[in-house]
Amino acid sequence: MLKSHRGEILLISAALMFAANGIISKVAMSSVNHGLNAWQMTQIRATGAFLILLIYFLIFKRDQLRVTKQEVPQLIAFGVIGIAIVQSFYFFAIGRMNVSTALIIEFTAPIWILIYLKFVAKREVSSSMWISLALCFGGLLLIAQVWKGFTLDKWGVAAAFADAFALAFYFLMGERLGKKRSSGVIILWGLGVASVVWALLFPWWNFPFAYLTSKSDLLGRFSGQQINGYWLILFIIVVGTILPYLFCIGGLLLLSASTTSVIGMLEPIFAGIFAWWWLSEGFDAIQLIGCVTVFIGIYLADKARYAVGATK
Repeated sequence: MLKSHRGEILLISAALMFAANGIISKVAMSSVNHGLNAWQMTQIRATGAFLILLIYFLIFKRDQLRVTKQEVPQLIAFGVIGIAIVQSFYFFAIGRMNVSTALIIEFTAPIWILIYLKFVAKREVSSSMWISLALCFGGLLLIAQVWKGFTLDKWGVAAAFADAFALAFYFLMGERLGKKRSSGVIILWGLGVASVVWALLFPWWNFPFAYLTSKSDLLGRFSGQQINGYWLILFIIVVGTILPYLFCIGGLLLLSASTTSVIGMLEPIFAGIFAWWWLSEGFDAIQLIGCVTVFIGIYLADKARYAVGATK
């Protein structure tokens, strides 16, 4: 039973870890003395994860690092668009508009994936996938409650949609690369390319390394308790980056880009639960209805892959 649903288990685990990472990242960025900004957080998590994976592959799986000339452009595109641009455009969007609105636009990625599969790749898409996607997207609207403080900024909207397209590319390119490469190699290359991009944009000599030895308050129910910055960064790199990325690509290789992107919609739900438990942020009845709606949509999406003509 568990073996037959290994892909779903991997993706749910990835969503949980990405959501937990959001809370820990908020703690790291809220340090009074040397708090990191969003760009610095993204830079150190990508670079740290890349270095750890690189050391592992150099010691244990050096032969897997070899790639063909045909694969290099795809791996570079995956790193630049699927990792670096996804993160940077998201941060740009939330800097100019309501976070909930930016999140909803970002999670239109499954829609663009299905449109691509149906009209560009000419694959047959199960009608259940469209229904599940509508339910998931509607549920996210309820969870984010975009009608509260809804504001639009043209550059913020443009960045959010660009982020959604880049996220769709992440899933589709990951699915393609996974036909020849392991999830570890794909993520290693992606993080490596992203690390180079961040180093060019934000030179390391400007990084506030003093944060690593400073203390950060854990906030919320753990307010008053402090922890060294390097422990937070280690958690963000290992639990918040390496493991969920590996699980996400691993699940993608077992399922499909369309199903994976829909299951990925669990992340904002888990993030809301963590925020409610840790930071005492509200979770009202409408948001709970939204959660149930998303769960139903994901269940239908997962069933759709077993249906005749489902995308794979």
